[in-house]
Amino acid sequence: MTIAQPWPLKFQIGARTLFSIRRRLVRVPLELSDVLSGQAPVLPPLPAGADGWSVTSLPEPLLDAVRSDSGFAFVRQRYTRYHTDLTIGFDAWFAGLSGNARSGLKRKAKKLAEANDGSLDVRTYRTAQEMAEFHGLARRVAARTYQEKLLGAGLPDTMAFRAAMQGKGAAREAFGWLLFVGGTPIAYLYCPMTAGDVRYDYVGHDPAWSEWSPGSVLHLEAFRTLFAESAALRFDFTEGEGQHKRQFSTGETPCADLLLLRGTLGNRATVTALKAFDDGVARVKRARDWPVVGPLVARVRRG
Repeated sequence: MTIAQPWPLKFQIGARTLFSIRRRLVRVPLELSDVLSGQAPVLPPLPAGADGWSVTSLPEPLLDAVRSDSGFAFVRQRYTRYHTDLTIGFDAWFAGLSGNARSGLKRKAKKLAEANDGSLDVRTYRTAQEMAEFHGLARRVAARTYQEKLLGAGLPDTMAFRAAMQGKGAAREAFGWLLFVGGTPIAYLYCPMTAGDVRYDYVGHDPAWSEWSPGSVLHLEAFRTLFAESAALRFDFTEGEGQHKRQFSTGETPCADLLLLRGTLGNRATVTALKAFDDGVARVKRARDWPVVGPLVARVRRG
């Protein structure tokens, strides 16, 4: 049975949500295997009272194939979805990085090792019991991260999430990594695996260690684990962009998030407002280099 859920259509500037309008949407999130298949997703039927569909990570060449005759379409954002082929081996992957990237990662790892009495302390967690231990330690880090404080996107602390994490661990379909300095965790990474695709779900580090780049070092060591795991085939960096994703990936797909809404007056008014707001934000972004406007934009984005 198809379910439509109340979903906030956010009016955002950077990480800050100014306000949102809720619509009842059937969500159609595409996994990496869907993105790489080259086939347009089949939209489920809309239940009574639903406003439309929200299709995320739709490859741009498939936009026209997914547009519906029952309403109108609106591209909310465009981005590149990155992934890494985990079957090529760690050495081949590392050699594929630029010389500057390789030397930078080695330098950062050495610096963190020196802060920990000469050795890098990265621990891997796989089983259900290990996942329980990982969750408690990772939450100590997550509570201090900007992902949690600013975005509300730190590692969840609910019973349902912990149970799901341990279930994935029992099936050997989960990976958790922690980076320690002096016996204290300073960075975490949690990635579940489905059908060989390892998903970049939750990551964070203690902001007191930001200048040491603990996230990049932890991810490098996590890749050592994954390249040695025969069941792991691809690493999915999920939606969004960033230098770290570009640097570590071996493949990319231009994607878009698409709203397909019924042609009601309320929906049309909502989309008109979204378009006007997004256009305004884009104009402001282009003005970030202006001496007066730039600092003001930065303050608004941070909230």
